[in-house]
Amino acid sequence: MHISEGVLAAPVLLGGAVLTVIGTAIGLKKTDNDRIMTVAILSAAFFIASLIHVPIGPASAHLILNGLLGVMLGWAAFPSILVALLLQAVLFQYGGLTTLGINTFNMAAPAVLCFLVFRPLLARAASWRFAGAFVCGFLAVLLSALLTAASLALSGDAFTHAATALFAAHVPVMVAEGVITGFAYTFLAQVKPEALASPIK
Repeated sequence: MHISEGVLAAPVLLGGAVLTVIGTAIGLKKTDNDRIMTVAILSAAFFIASLIHVPIGPASAHLILNGLLGVMLGWAAFPSILVALLLQAVLFQYGGLTTLGINTFNMAAPAVLCFLVFRPLLARAASWRFAGAFVCGFLAVLLSALLTAASLALSGDAFTHAATALFAAHVPVMVAEGVITGFAYTFLAQVKPEALASPIK
């Protein structure tokens, strides 16, 4: 779901960059020193998952894992995703430096939003955790696809078809991410609950 260089309009790029700076600043402020290793590991997981992608016009379809980062890191998903996307842009030319802000926002904002909305459900009894984590994984990709499609659509009518194709291509990814997030979260809640952003009751 990387948007390439030279595609988006300047106001979209600027807006995404500003929002990413704000989100990253909040994420860094809320990240304790003892959580830095967890943030780094999940940033690496996000980096690797996004390497396997199918190009679709100016963007791509691939596993994102932003829902998993959201339920595990909360606001720290912003700096985690930012670092991973920066390395992908520099090392593999996925996305780009000018689109780094909007790409980060499109993936990190839904992750944080899903965490904030479903945090009470994630912290409940084990029978609710899988459902809450599944919804977070599914919705995070859904919202990211919508934001990316909107970014393309706002940059000109020529990208309307690309935006539609991008969203359609990510429907199966939404289901897969929901399942992965559900199983990963419930497993970690049992064996390593301190790794999660939301306390387990």
